[in-house]
Parts: sequence; C-alpha cells; structure tokens
Amino acid sequence: MERRLEEILSSIEELGQLSSQAMEEASARQEVLAKPTGALGELEEISIRLAGITGQVKNDVTRQAIVIFSADNGVVEEGVASAPQSVTLSQTINFTRRLTGVGSMAKYFGIDLLVVDVGVKMEIPEELYHDEMTEHQCSDNGCLQGITRRIVNRRIADGTKNLAKGPAMTREEALTALYTGMEAVEALKRCGYQVFGVGEMGIGNTTTSACVLAALTDRTGEDVVGRGGGLNDEGFAKKIRIVDEAISRCKGKDVIDILAEAGGFDICAMVGAFLGAAYYKMPVVIDGYISAVAALAASRLAPQVTGFMFGSHVSKEKGYLIAMDALGVKPYFNLGMRLGEGSGCPISFKIMETACAAMNGMATFAEGAIDADYLQEAKKGNFF
Repeated sequence: MERRLEEILSSIEELGQLSSQAMEEASARQEVLAKPTGALGELEEISIRLAGITGQVKNDVTRQAIVIFSADNGVVEEGVASAPQSVTLSQTINFTRRLTGVGSMAKYFGIDLLVVDVGVKMEIPEELYHDEMTEHQCSDNGCLQGITRRIVNRRIADGTKNLAKGPAMTREEALTALYTGMEAVEALKRCGYQVFGVGEMGIGNTTTSACVLAALTDRTGEDVVGRGGGLNDEGFAKKIRIVDEAISRCKGKDVIDILAEAGGFDICAMVGAFLGAAYYKMPVVIDGYISAVAALAASRLAPQVTGFMFGSHVSKEKGYLIAMDALGVKPYFNLGMRLGEGSGCPISFKIMETACAAMNGMATFAEGAIDADYLQEAKKGNFF
C-alpha cells in the first residue's frame, strides 16, 4: 500500500502540471476579448486555469458530478456533536432519494451524485448497495446513471475508533480510504464527467477536521474549533480539549499518520479524491470546511493538486478560512452556508459554466467588427 502511494505522488509531481502554453493562449484571448482587460474578474482566472487543466482554450464543464463520502466517527461518544449518529445513516440514504440539501440541488440542475459508504456505523439495507463505482457499460448520459440511486459499498469499518482515547484508525485503513477516493475519481473520468465536487456526511466530522487542520497548520484547538451543527457551551469546551490532546499526539507525524491518528474515513477518502483530480487531470470543486481540510491535506502530499482546485462558498465554520488561506484557493461566494454535503458545488459549477460561456462565446474586437454588409442587411430587417 505504501508503494502505491509513492507511485501516485511521484506521478502527480511529474505529470500533474498545468499546461503553461494553453494558459498563455487563454490569457492572450482574454486580453483581446471585447471588454476592458480584467473586466470579468475571477471568471477570467477560472477560464485560464481550466485551459491549463485541459490543454484547450475553450472548455465545456456541463457534465458534472459530486462524490459524497459517508462515514461515522467514534469521537461522538464524547458528546462533541449536536446530532445523533443516526443522521449519518438517514442522510446517506436520502442522498439517493435527492431529499437532502445537495440532493435537491443536484436533482434540479441534473447533476449526478456518487454516494460512497466508507464507514457508516449503522446498517445500510443491502438492497441499496452497489458494488461498482459505475455501470459496466458507459452511455452518452454517463456511467453513473444506473447507480445514482444506490450507495457504493466501500465500508472499511463501522465508523472510526474514538480519537479521544487513541488513534482513530490504522495507517492501512487511512490508505484504504484514500485509494477509495482515487477510485471514485477514476470512475468519473472514465464516464466522461468534466468537473466534479467533493462532499461528505459524517456526524462528528467537524471535530476530526479541526484535529487534522490544527496538526497541519500548527494551530491550537481554540483557533480552529467551531460549534459544528450547534454545540452547547459544555460540548464546545470539551471539543477544544479533545482537539488539543489529539494535536499533541500528532506532533512529528506525516500527513497519513495525522489522518490515521485524528481523522475520519470520509476525510481520508476526500484526500484521495483531491489527489485523483490532479492524477486524472480533472477540475475539482472544494465544498465547505471538511472538504477544505481534506484539500489542504492533499496539497501537503502533492502541492501540484491546488492547480486543479476551485472554490465554492465561504463556510461559517471557524477553521475554514485558515484552511483556504493555507491552500491559497479563493472561495467564490458567501451566502452564509454551513451545510456541507457538497452543497456549495452546484453553485460553483454554474459559475464555472459562466466563465466558459464568456470565453467560448464572446468575440474579440476584430471578430465582432461590424461591416457594411451587415448594416445593409440589418436595414432590410434581415438580422442574422
């Protein structure tokens, strides 16, 4: 398992570079489009970076998917979460029914969801499971169509162990979850998806995220701990203490060991998905806090991955901006969101589509020049 990680990281380092030529060509086109230079702001930067990822100046990102990793966290037995673990089970199932926040958005916009169980504690009915990431035969509508109402079974264990009492998982389990994230991205690439987002579901994962973030950025529990879904004062104080104790155990450890010591199966799989974006050369959208922490962990393993990352919303969770600042990735909008699940991704997809629409359809001053023949036909009412 260790050898495989070394090979993946080496490949990303060697091949995971953005195309400087395509970015220069895209930038040059932005300079001559019929607008003041820089008038489209971040939309210009998005279109230029997409060119670097695909090697093409004009791009299409209308085939979209969100991969959601679900898992439970043993630390909830310490009283650091405001919701019961049963919510992980119910929401994981409700993703497939399109009844959650991200599910309803995905249904409206026609975005596919790939829901993966990497460690939900409570039993998911066998009939809801699917063993493959995709159907065996691809269609023009994408391979996920046949299983978009099912849950892919990659369960590692019935949730992690309680990180307040020891390591949350073994290093091997952390790597298994990471490779599951890579597998999901490979499936999306094979199916022809052009952009994907990374979401999660797991009660207690703001605690695990705080631990991982603090360990990666040399912060304290007080710096990064928020109230999650609405923790009371007693639970909040205990959460800070647990995070500080976990941080002390992470001193001197590498990224994988930090994830194993104080992370969650969902976070580890998300790290793998972000690595997969660079490995398979796909643009990927960061959702909220947990997603941002996983993205940061991925960047510490392979710095090149940040070139493939696009922001979405500003999360209200305390550590979110710490993670994004450390990444150097900008969020694109602030709607006061703090849901998670990947719920910021559909909105970001539409921003990225807008960036592509401007690059693809906008004329340069030369291309848009109005000649005498056009005016003559316009006078006759022959608009074309």
